[in-house]
Amino acid sequence: QVQLVESGGGLVQAGGSLRVSCAASGRTISIYGMGWFRQAPGKEREFVAALTWSGTNVYYTDSVKGRFTISRDNAKNTVYLQMNSLKPEDTAVYYCAARIRIGTTGWESEMAYSYWGQGTQVTVSS
Repeated sequence: QVQLVESGGGLVQAGGSLRVSCAASGRTISIYGMGWFRQAPGKEREFVAALTWSGTNVYYTDSVKGRFTISRDNAKNTVYLQMNSLKPEDTAVYYCAARIRIGTTGWESEMAYSYWGQGTQVTVSS
């Protein structure tokens, strides 16, 4: 079992920055990669970014490329999402997720992830 706890959400003005964190505990040795997803009110949850735990590969959805950066600190079993140049449309609950199976499922699919955090709210005001 892997437990995930997000933190760092909050309210920020458009154009501002925010960093959210996700601390993993439990059987972290089984983690192959981590991902961030978000869900805006009235919308389906969508993929934001992901990386392999080794840091070798990173993935972003097009709408956040150049603005968001995913990173990890293996010593702290923590993954971060640095969000810059935030827009009102970035407002959502942000979830982190842990992938423990390599497989062929794409990183953008929720099906690739076995464990999820409870989410942290990010609100961007215009």
